[in-house]
Amino acid sequence: MRNIGLAQDLIIKSDIGDIVENILHGQRIGLKECIRLIKSTDVVGLGAVANMLRQRLYGNAASFINNIILNYTNVCVTYCKFCAFYRPPGHKDTYTLSKEDILKRVLTSARTLGTTQVLIQGGHNPSLKLEYYESVFDAIKKSSKIAIHGLSPSEIDMIAKIERSSTKEVLARLKASGLDSLPGAGAEILDDDVKADISPLKIKSNEWLRIMNEAHMLGLKSSATMMYGTVENEEQQARHIMKIAELQEKTNGFMAFIPWSFEPNATEMQSEGHIRYSSGGLNLLKMIAVSRIAYFGLIDHLQSSWLTNGLGMAQLALYYGADDFGGTLIGEEVVSATGARSTELTSNKIINAIKQIGYEPLERDNFYNILKHY
Repeated sequence: MRNIGLAQDLIIKSDIGDIVENILHGQRIGLKECIRLIKSTDVVGLGAVANMLRQRLYGNAASFINNIILNYTNVCVTYCKFCAFYRPPGHKDTYTLSKEDILKRVLTSARTLGTTQVLIQGGHNPSLKLEYYESVFDAIKKSSKIAIHGLSPSEIDMIAKIERSSTKEVLARLKASGLDSLPGAGAEILDDDVKADISPLKIKSNEWLRIMNEAHMLGLKSSATMMYGTVENEEQQARHIMKIAELQEKTNGFMAFIPWSFEPNATEMQSEGHIRYSSGGLNLLKMIAVSRIAYFGLIDHLQSSWLTNGLGMAQLALYYGADDFGGTLIGEEVVSATGARSTELTSNKIINAIKQIGYEPLERDNFYNILKHY
């Protein structure tokens, strides 16, 4: 109760004191309250509340996963303006990894680094049929115990279009071949006005939500993401958060939420000068704090998003409501295509980063079960 009082004292005179009072007594926020939280300038107060909620759940512990990323192809026909990774079909720099290449990378990583999860994501490649993914997943499962966290809803939609099949059937077949869970990519901001501007050829908001719902109904857990800092406003950000909350209330299928900032380097949006505002470290801390408040008792885990904001900001995010550092990253190519920063991070660096701020590092598996204490 003392922590509740301290958190209240920090912001009782602010413009969000009434919202915090309700949150601390177990009430969930609605759209209007979420907008007010996002618009609030009291980031320190938001962080104090979010950190208190986080400590109720996890104390001073922070988890991570030994992970390898496989961006299996950069061929893509959705041409998102925020992406520096994709290449159109026929471009001299296109690539698609073979099943043998993927299996070699996965098994080498498992043997040398102790990898327990492979995150498989790539472009929307119209030449890859469902059998490609089934054969890759089947080969990984027959050769290892590594969990497959793969394919965003927009990739699932692309496969279904190629196969002239339903997304539900594609998901069912992928699950049968070894898919364990889905990453939350492709959501960006779940607002079709925003999508029409930054990714007009990608699936609409309701389609992303529908495919996630289908995955959850099939027993496939997933994460959810939000890429903020392009052209959206605060209300559109809040609507995104609430749409995910509404689906979670229905399915309980989201294991984690991951807000991350748009990285403009080398993108079409940067060349057009079409960026609404800078999405720096302060915005990350606010998004982390608002997410913990909005999803408290609803989505258990919140990742600190070091990939686009750096290690130091990810450490701070653990004081603002995040409980998970995400994963080690070896071989990531999407964010690294912007040239913004190195995107390789080993487990030792994560463990040291968590210990530096006085937290206990916990290694987890794909479903957030704790494997090891450090």
